[in-house]
Amino acid sequence: MPSRRPRALGARAALAALVALFTAGYLAPYLLPTVVGRLSAGLGLGATQAGLVGSVLLLGSASAGFTLAAHGERIGPRRAARLGLAAMAVGYGTAAVTDAVLPVVAGAVVGGFGSGTATAVAAAGIAGRPDPHRASALGLLSVSAAAGALYLTLPHLGGGHALPFAAIGGTALLVWPVTAWLPNGTPVVREAPVTGPLPQRPAGTVLACGILLWSMAQNALWGVSGRIGLTQAGLSEVSLGMVFAAALGAGLVGVIAAGALGSRLGRAVPIGAGTALIAGCVLLSSAAEGPVTFATGEILWNAAYPVVLSYLLGLAASLDPRGRWAVMVGSASSLGVACGPVTGSVLSEAAGYRGMGATLCVLLLLVAVPMTAVARHVAGRPLVPGSIRRRGGAPAAVLAATTATPPSLLPQLGAPEQEVTEIPVATARRRAAKSAFRLARPADRG
Repeated sequence: MPSRRPRALGARAALAALVALFTAGYLAPYLLPTVVGRLSAGLGLGATQAGLVGSVLLLGSASAGFTLAAHGERIGPRRAARLGLAAMAVGYGTAAVTDAVLPVVAGAVVGGFGSGTATAVAAAGIAGRPDPHRASALGLLSVSAAAGALYLTLPHLGGGHALPFAAIGGTALLVWPVTAWLPNGTPVVREAPVTGPLPQRPAGTVLACGILLWSMAQNALWGVSGRIGLTQAGLSEVSLGMVFAAALGAGLVGVIAAGALGSRLGRAVPIGAGTALIAGCVLLSSAAEGPVTFATGEILWNAAYPVVLSYLLGLAASLDPRGRWAVMVGSASSLGVACGPVTGSVLSEAAGYRGMGATLCVLLLLVAVPMTAVARHVAGRPLVPGSIRRRGGAPAAVLAATTATPPSLLPQLGAPEQEVTEIPVATARRRAAKSAFRLARPADRG
């Protein structure tokens, strides 16, 4: 018993470090509306130019994720996390202290690379947790709370682009000490072969492509939500900050609900129905001409978004216990987020906010179909250690859970399947017969 307590404390400390890294890495995308809006106002950039700067920041984040997916195991989680946090502090700090466009863009790229690195380390570690969905929900809960607090605070501290960049860089410095709780060697993942091909390639590829378009569609609206609220819905900057804070507060409630719900409904229903709800909210927010309609669309949208995202991240983590698909899917999501501001700016200028919302609504409904199919496919073939391939499986685990079997002996749903060793029956019988003959020979001589 005494040996289990330090091990449990170490696991909790590692989880806290992963949640903190997740928060730091995701903070820039969550603050994207205020970053883009303040770049446009403070540096005199046009709407498309400001959106392009936001996209460049997030492209750096996506490129870091794809790079770390291939070489992350050589670096180790602690070293990679500190590298990412240092890049965030230097990059966003540089962007905060200058008013020249080129240094701001360069700082945004470096900071975005650091954000992507921190997110990739967190995603790989979360994939190795016994319950990756719960860990993802905790990360989304933390980043929603941090972003909501900043949306309430920043409008009262002054204008300009320096404050949001400084807030993101400062968060990286605050998270730095907890990296000591991460292992210095191999990443925090479940026991799995060190080498081997990437499993579930078709499902993972479809999920990565789907979440790219899913993230792009939503962040196309998220990147211009500030301008919709100010110009079309008639809100002030302080009122707009309150709406965004309330929306992120609704996101907290959604994440808590997702964590409480767990896997009771599976993954297909939350992903499919949740994406359809998000599509309706996107249409409502983009067409809003008053504060009430705009706030309703934003709050409902942000309540559903982290719920669906937590299930998507959990689905990606279940495809590979080493976390490779989790990193790849997370990077694809960052790539979609990166394309969002430019897409939203171009669509809104070409078709207006209403036309942009209708286009994004249709895209979300279309992309919900393959992602839901992947969720049903993976959930329909659960991998249960110790189960027989042709029988048992998930029903056996559920049946065992209803009895008095100790929890430590129950097969865990979603865990990697153990290999089945084939035993030739004829050979085994021959060996048993020979052994019986040898044991009988001394008695025959007597």
